[in-house]
Amino acid sequence: MSSKISLSRYLVEQQRVAGHIPAELRLLLEVVARACKSISHAVNKGALGGVLGSAESENVQGEVQKKLDIIANEVLIEANEWGGHLAAMASEEMEAIYVVPNRYPKGEYLLMFDPLDGSSNIDVNVSIGTIFSVLRMPEDDRGVDEGDFLQPGRQQVAAGYCVYGPQTTLVLTVGDGVAMFTLDREQGSFVLTQENVRIPEDTREFAINMSNMRHWDEPVQRYINECLQGKDGPRGKDFNMRWIASMVADVHRIMTRGGVFMYPWDKREPNKPGKLRLMYEANPMAWLIEQAGGAATNGHQRILDIQPSALHERVSVILGSKNEVELATSYHTPKV
Repeated sequence: MSSKISLSRYLVEQQRVAGHIPAELRLLLEVVARACKSISHAVNKGALGGVLGSAESENVQGEVQKKLDIIANEVLIEANEWGGHLAAMASEEMEAIYVVPNRYPKGEYLLMFDPLDGSSNIDVNVSIGTIFSVLRMPEDDRGVDEGDFLQPGRQQVAAGYCVYGPQTTLVLTVGDGVAMFTLDREQGSFVLTQENVRIPEDTREFAINMSNMRHWDEPVQRYINECLQGKDGPRGKDFNMRWIASMVADVHRIMTRGGVFMYPWDKREPNKPGKLRLMYEANPMAWLIEQAGGAATNGHQRILDIQPSALHERVSVILGSKNEVELATSYHTPKV
């Protein structure tokens, strides 16, 4: 690129030139990006900022919260509540939705987020990140309630994630492909570093937690076993396994060079359809993956077509390189 294009300029062009987003959504995304920049600074300080370790509390999911989980959640709320772009927010760290207080103007969008994905990696200095999704408020709604959020993922108007690693990278879609922005700490702004991200349709890498193999359903075991047999097996090629235990980091690797990420249903909690949350993890990631030419299913249907029934609904996830996702999904489909 001959000149640096800032996130603000990119969004202005998406609004004014391409006509993909209205001004209110542009302003909202700029606020979310600034919040991610603040979270990045907190992450980078680590022990120097006193942000490592457990907060000695649990979230609505029954998961032990890290100090940075709470900090990131507060940063996102405080940055977004007063701008006039939102009607309400929902987070992995909160049981109920957060309605924008009456003292602030009410906007026409809903924001959902996992404020800090991969919390188990915080204290060991491995990549973590923020995931976010934006929906439009139903037009005929007078108030705001949880039901307003229960829209299938295909109705998202923006989605993205920010990965806090050796570089801080923001990955974004507004429905016109995927763009990546790198935080320039000297300038203090996100700069466009890649447009029109495309995921290879074929891959030799898979990401899954192999320690759970004995708990998986037969179709997942079959797919992984075939990968492990390498060039002497039915796939005819060797595979590498990668697993970071941070969805953001694993998906970012797939965005960068391809692969397939799987977090399937397992027999330990048979009444739960999966581990990951549909609304603020699977849906935004599925849309990003599809916008980059990949695919995302729950083993039976496209994730973006699932009609949510609860704010913290869980789902099984298979996403990444299109041909691998389609193959793994086909193993879940009974032959007629």
